[in-house]
Amino acid sequence: MTVDVTRRAGSRLDDTALCGIDQAEEYIAGICFKTGPPELLGVELEWTVHHTDDPSRPLDPALLARALHPHAPSTLDPQADHQPLPGGNILTVEPGGQVEISTQPYPSLALLHAAVSADIRYLRGLLERAGLRLGNRATDPYRQPRRILHTPRYDAMAEAFARHGPHGRTMMCSTAALQVCLDAGVPERVPARWDALHALGPVLLALFANSDRYAGMRTGWASTRMRSWLGMDPARTGPVPDGTGDPARDWARYALRAPVLCVREPGRSWRCPERTSFADWIGGALGPPPTPADLEYHLGTLFPPVRPRGYVEVRYLDQQPPHEWHVPVAVLAALFADEATVDAVRNGCAPVGGRWTEAARDGLRSRPVAAAARAVAALAVGRMPQTGLPQGICDEVMEVVHRRLEWSSDV
Repeated sequence: MTVDVTRRAGSRLDDTALCGIDQAEEYIAGICFKTGPPELLGVELEWTVHHTDDPSRPLDPALLARALHPHAPSTLDPQADHQPLPGGNILTVEPGGQVEISTQPYPSLALLHAAVSADIRYLRGLLERAGLRLGNRATDPYRQPRRILHTPRYDAMAEAFARHGPHGRTMMCSTAALQVCLDAGVPERVPARWDALHALGPVLLALFANSDRYAGMRTGWASTRMRSWLGMDPARTGPVPDGTGDPARDWARYALRAPVLCVREPGRSWRCPERTSFADWIGGALGPPPTPADLEYHLGTLFPPVRPRGYVEVRYLDQQPPHEWHVPVAVLAALFADEATVDAVRNGCAPVGGRWTEAARDGLRSRPVAAAARAVAALAVGRMPQTGLPQGICDEVMEVVHRRLEWSSDV
């Protein structure tokens, strides 16, 4: 989730209202893909947090704030300094108490791995001293959802998501994702890379599904976390349709049709009427027309499996146990190490592209998805040296991947 913002005033973009749909589309298309040679890589890592002696016990926000001091965000502790972690990465807390490390962009996977692994060890130490630990699953296997953070943004989110059933509450309070951020690539390759990330989605979702239990029960889904996203409003969380062959234009149209989550008003409720799209707002449905700052905020309230934010954010991966966080990141980096491999991924995964529900529910029990996963793993093995990771880490990555594929063969 994006960091909470509490004021419309003061932004450099707030001075001029958007004049119409065409201007808004052009604005979105102009900021969503910053093109150039793909060089940088980043991650966002979420985990549920549990008491070491009793992981089913509700989390005390005051205890969590003390444990994270001085790195706690202001949403958890208004008096905190919110200092970066020793590696320079930022710690935030989600509505249900999940902790998240958001990294800066790194020029190599090896540097990312070293810095983030050190920050994870540091974070685990902070929690252990308070009798807390990170979870190993992408949904809370012990507790019912319980929100411990209340902000205008989160209040508006909770109300909007509740209109579509229980899945939004589950997502906000009980899930943990692993998000990978990649450069979009040079202009002529953006459509192919965008298509490859979408075709690959069900395959990597199934290969790294890690959330078959939730609130004390087996759910029957390999990725209960993705079940939550799929059960929410598809206009906000569904994949971006490939309508024009131009990812920037498709994203712009998706964004303008999506419902407005909230209208930021200092000192007032941020809630807005149900099913009001951003295009409706431009047309006068919410009073004064929106500004570019409002549009940028709106883009941060949309959660498709692949989301452009200048770079491209891959959002379909379940979080892994803390010591294996890097495995899906390394696989994804290997598959996008060169453009020939990107094309091989796109073509090889095309037969199962769009099978999000099947992959989330069945995981590698789906024969077509499992077959694509084996082909993807073979590609990743061949490209792993190009990631720049030490050989021992590469071996560890492939051992985990092979173990998961072997499990699927035994089903």
